[in-house]
Amino acid sequence: MALLEVENLDVRYGAVTALRGVSLKIDKGEIVTLIGGNGAGKTTTLRAISGLVRPSAGKIVFDGHSLVGKAAHEIVRLGLSHSPEGRGIFPNLSVRENLELGAYTRNDKAGIATDIEAQLVRFPILKQRFGQLAGTLSGGEQQMLAVGRALLSRPRLLLLDEPSLGLAPQIVHQIFRIIAELNKDGMTILLVEQNAHMALGVAHRGYVLETGRILMTDAAATLLASDEVKKAYLGGHA
Repeated sequence: MALLEVENLDVRYGAVTALRGVSLKIDKGEIVTLIGGNGAGKTTTLRAISGLVRPSAGKIVFDGHSLVGKAAHEIVRLGLSHSPEGRGIFPNLSVRENLELGAYTRNDKAGIATDIEAQLVRFPILKQRFGQLAGTLSGGEQQMLAVGRALLSRPRLLLLDEPSLGLAPQIVHQIFRIIAELNKDGMTILLVEQNAHMALGVAHRGYVLETGRILMTDAAATLLASDEVKKAYLGGHA
């Protein structure tokens, strides 16, 4: 059974249908990416899965549990964590406090301390900035903090929304190296990313979304080689 299965998902914002009949699945240990242009419905898909928007139709099943109608904090407790577009860090709290908030569903103090230390090893710059207000960090540092915070809930599925957005190319490569390392360590990841070339380079499989519908799905390498995908999302070249 897939770790996550989404079936015939519809999401409406008033009279506007943002998603129409979206179906996808993710098996344990995979990186699956959603690619598509602005307004394709990528972020809405993640928000529906994590309980931030309510679908008007369809099923979302995570590890045998239906997520439709569940509150976002209940979904986190089930083992799903969401690092949102725009990072969503708390600028007036320190790096330490932001990381601690990632563990708000937990009460194992020793385990939380161990996991915070693990994130400081994974992101050494956060150790240097540990007492700083998160709002004073660079964009790349804030993205690392957002990922580290999401990992503090010990998820079995990590949703990453536009982790490269607005970052310098050198930092983008660093973020994607970390994504690959997390997956190598066993983390299952659903990645939404406008940088389709980078996303398909790290993913096992991909789905192409266009105006709220799944246009195509295949192995990431096959999508990278597809003339249609190259033309629409890779600037005409792979």
